[in-house]
Amino acid sequence: MLCLENSWFHEILYLSLQYMLAKDISFIIPVFNRPDEVKELLDSFINLEGEKDFEIVIIEDGSTLTSKDIIDGFSNNLNISYYFKENSGPGDSRNYGMKLAKGTYFIILDSDCILPKNYLNEVLKSLNKNYVDCFGGPDAAHSSFTNLQKAINFSMTSFITTGGIRGNKASVNKFQPRSFNMGISKIAFKATGGFGRIHPGEDPDLSIRLCKLNFNTKLIPEAFVYHKRRISWAKFYSQVYKFGLTRSILNTWHPETKKLTYWFPTIFSVGLLASFVLFFLGIELPLKSFGIYLVLSFVVALINTKNIIVPFLAIIAIIIQFFGYGYGFLKSTLILKLSNKSAEQLFPNLFFRVNQNEI
Repeated sequence: MLCLENSWFHEILYLSLQYMLAKDISFIIPVFNRPDEVKELLDSFINLEGEKDFEIVIIEDGSTLTSKDIIDGFSNNLNISYYFKENSGPGDSRNYGMKLAKGTYFIILDSDCILPKNYLNEVLKSLNKNYVDCFGGPDAAHSSFTNLQKAINFSMTSFITTGGIRGNKASVNKFQPRSFNMGISKIAFKATGGFGRIHPGEDPDLSIRLCKLNFNTKLIPEAFVYHKRRISWAKFYSQVYKFGLTRSILNTWHPETKKLTYWFPTIFSVGLLASFVLFFLGIELPLKSFGIYLVLSFVVALINTKNIIVPFLAIIAIIIQFFGYGYGFLKSTLILKLSNKSAEQLFPNLFFRVNQNEI
């Protein structure tokens, strides 16, 4: 969905913006029971090129295993603001951090990310050349990641599986940023109220609401992060299943964003199952067609990763991703169509309560 043109107010605002510097940036990082990940992320902050006078805001979302000791070890090298609050989910924790942050532009990261050395320089270069109130960046697999992490990364990011919706150059001007690597101005945050209570799905929901308010978004392809994703096959299935559930909810909230492509994982899954039935009935072409697609995916994964193990795991990841997302999307679409209840009543586990702490 393309955003509308900015209002005259936004145009005047953009013209009046000063040249953005590192000191204007506040990084917002919610964390829940992941001190080791926080250490890796903060180590990558130390290695960033350029000025380091940005602020890092870490919000401990009710963790029982806190990152406080890890963070204290970086206090002499990085400007870190640390807050502990009761658990209310990542979206509300990001909102909490942005309300307390000192910067005029927020960069939101997941705790399981690692920044390449040129990350902030690429962000500043892009925003100073073509300012937008919200941007997103891609994710990539670091060479140190496990084969499972690399396979899941391929399945989640490759054009052959997702169409590159998480970050390809074709989506530069109509991009819905994801909150593992997302920037938003203080003005846009205040105008939208930030993230909603749904999770997952809070990031495309915010992107859509930004667009409705005439704020532009864009992809910065060079501002990628290494997204670790410490998950098992079971957790990966659960994640993509929830993605499917929430996409149907977002289609209900924002019907103008509906796309036929959201049905592709469901069609793929039903088609693959049907092709096996047809194969045993003597009709081989459908199953052969799926086989060609998976072989092509194997070859692309092999070329991209240059690792003979990862493509085999990538095939498993692709099938899990399509079946999990496809089933979740079909299930929630049917339930929402057949019920008069709200999405929150039907799927309470997808909604966090709002933190009641006063700021």
